[in-house]
Amino acid sequence: MIGAGQAGLSVAWHLQRAGLVAGRDLVVLDRAPGTGGAWQFRWDALRLGLAHRVHDLPGMHEMGLRFDDADRQRPAREVVSEYYRRFEEHHDLRVRRPVGVTAVRHGDDRGSDALVVETRDEHGVAGAIRTEVVVNASGTWGTPFVPWVPGRDVFGGRQLDTTGYRDAAEFAGQDVVVVGGGTSAIGFLLELDGVARSTRWFTRRPVVWSEEPGLAVGAAVAAVEDQDRAARAGRALPSIVSGTGLPVSPRIRRGIARGLLEAEPMFTRLDAHGVLTADGEHVHADAVLWATGFRADLRHLAPLHLRTESGGVVVEDGRSSAEPRLFLAGYGPQASTIGANRAGRRIARQVLAVLADDEAADRAEDHGPA
Repeated sequence: MIGAGQAGLSVAWHLQRAGLVAGRDLVVLDRAPGTGGAWQFRWDALRLGLAHRVHDLPGMHEMGLRFDDADRQRPAREVVSEYYRRFEEHHDLRVRRPVGVTAVRHGDDRGSDALVVETRDEHGVAGAIRTEVVVNASGTWGTPFVPWVPGRDVFGGRQLDTTGYRDAAEFAGQDVVVVGGGTSAIGFLLELDGVARSTRWFTRRPVVWSEEPGLAVGAAVAAVEDQDRAARAGRALPSIVSGTGLPVSPRIRRGIARGLLEAEPMFTRLDAHGVLTADGEHVHADAVLWATGFRADLRHLAPLHLRTESGGVVVEDGRSSAEPRLFLAGYGPQASTIGANRAGRRIARQVLAVLADDEAADRAEDHGPA
């Protein structure tokens, strides 16, 4: 198992429940220094309820834990990290961290057809694990997407993506340009209000606000179906937000009323001192904050040659079509926390089926033909 965020822990729990023993039959690797998946790296001001909902892991309720009951005054990263730590300890999942996976390959120097997971620990010590099945749950936090815009390399101010944002106070008195059409961009704009000297918001697509919960649910289902079709076809995954719209919370409604959340068409270029808008205005900027999303972090799977000409990976129901011993948890339609939970059981069942088939094949080889 590669990754101990929502998707990885969900699959691990189902596999352990089915009889696999953590640390022996099931090895969970996580490159992060602590528990909580990507949440441990979120910015200080983010609270539960201000972003996408965090769904409970399977097995949390028996511990008396629910995110709906969590303290919303504490930073979300602290709450999620604590709950995941308690979950790992309660279920004895024995996650190895920090251990980074550098590559997954076919076979090794002994000619085995096993998959080989190459690792490197915090001290730089390399290792290798031979395994019958790999479940990849590496998420997206390690691969933020920043689009190329002319002049990005000459801008003299500060540029950072979502992973680098920590606190609005860092931008006190500055002119800040925020790029991106999702909930992170909106959160940054709301936090910077009254702290930064000015903010301007630019998006590649027009922002669509969603006021009707019923319509939002239908749009979310359609967006997940689009992701599933793209995954099955091996295409690059589309944006979820582009298909669902952005729900209007009371906090966001207040921001709209103040004129803070007025998105402008994407600027055409940057120069040393700011950006040039589509209508020719020069906007001074001390900092550009790229809240432009993430891509699935699959770099360590490159030796398996899974990428299609369309730029994606063919994945059906969480399983790689090109390498059937590889499962991708939390990929595409499973990327949300509830999607990762639902996929955990399905992927675990498929993993168990592969292991059962391998065991049957080994018995047949040991005993020879009937």
